[in-house]
Amino acid sequence: MRRSEIRNHLLETALRLFNQHGYHATGIDLIIAEAGVAKTTLYRHFETKEDLILAVLERRDEQDRDAMRAYVEQRTKDPVERLLATFDFLEAWFRDEHFRGCIFMSAAGEHKETVNPVFQAAVLHKRLSLAYFEELAHAARVAEPKRIAAEMNMLHEGATAVAQMSRDVEPARQAKQMATQLLATEARSAVAPVS
Repeated sequence: MRRSEIRNHLLETALRLFNQHGYHATGIDLIIAEAGVAKTTLYRHFETKEDLILAVLERRDEQDRDAMRAYVEQRTKDPVERLLATFDFLEAWFRDEHFRGCIFMSAAGEHKETVNPVFQAAVLHKRLSLAYFEELAHAARVAEPKRIAAEMNMLHEGATAVAQMSRDVEPARQAKQMATQLLATEARSAVAPVS
């Protein structure tokens, strides 16, 4: 394998193991054994376990956000429907047999100090996700895009947390229903006559 292929293989192996077992419970020896590489090979690519975790989170951040954007754009051109399509994306994710919850929530939970680089990487992912919801809310021309984006984000985070425990797709459907009602209320208040 070429150097880039080895690095990718290590990242994919680590991601799978972190998702299955958690960050602290997944040791370097397990990653090496599962990847089928020598310890020196792993350390040639990642100086520390924290470096490996950060690389995994960076890759997953890009993958997740790109996947949601592509899914939403393929589903509909209507700006309001795009906000709602993000919940369909959630439902598809919850249905995946490898779904174990949000690896960013898990990372922040296991690396609790706010100054920890792993915690900061998780926070960055959540900020970028919120920025995407804000972009969609602006396109939908809602009166208060920041507030709507924050509420959509809260629905996503809540649905993900519930789905992590229930291993069911229903939280995505319920969150979409709540988002639909929220957007309908926004639309009504935008056209309501001023008394």
